[in-house]
Amino acid sequence: MSERLLGFFYFFQFTSVYWGLTADERRDVQARMLTDLEAAKLHFDLYQVFPLDAQVDLLLWCTVQLTEEMTPEQFFKVAAGMLMPYRQLVSPKLIWWGMTRSSDYARGKSAQEIDPFDGQRGRYLVVYPFSKSSEWYKLSRDTRQGMMNEHIRIGHQYPQIKQLLLYSTGLQDQEFIVTYETEDLGQFSALVAELRSSEARRFTSMDTPVFTAIYHNPEETLGLFI
Repeated sequence: MSERLLGFFYFFQFTSVYWGLTADERRDVQARMLTDLEAAKLHFDLYQVFPLDAQVDLLLWCTVQLTEEMTPEQFFKVAAGMLMPYRQLVSPKLIWWGMTRSSDYARGKSAQEIDPFDGQRGRYLVVYPFSKSSEWYKLSRDTRQGMMNEHIRIGHQYPQIKQLLLYSTGLQDQEFIVTYETEDLGQFSALVAELRSSEARRFTSMDTPVFTAIYHNPEETLGLFI
């Protein structure tokens, strides 16, 4: 990936203050939220999480291309200005963020790599944190490459499933944020089951919590929570 991207996942739940409003007032809040999201000029997608998870209603996924003008500092300043006015109405439950960089184990851009800007979102999004154990990094480069070759081979058997890997080592608790898009949750579950039988699996130290979310256009997604 030639350009450097920053991805930001904001999991939130509507508060009792929000649910104490009338339906018309909630519609007005949603309209203002969408206006403010668009005014921030950050690329975003909005996903339904509840009732797939009991603690989160929605997921806001923002992506920016990092430049001299749009630095991480500038992104978080804009994001804070966009989100802070709604803190009485929505409660942040979890925030993950990370940046893209060239893979250590694969050359070039994969046809299965998610492009957040292409406007073609999959029906389902699955996202989770991921870390390797310290023992993984004690292995030789060739040994790690061999295990990752198996991992890549398994992924290629499911060409309809796309992935994006964000690096957050030293920035949050996890080393990576793994994101998948799929049209079929059954196929995705089969992929994960197969990956868990791979040799590299025993060097995984973190891969939870897992969130599964459903994509609709922003108006439809928010409209589920009137």
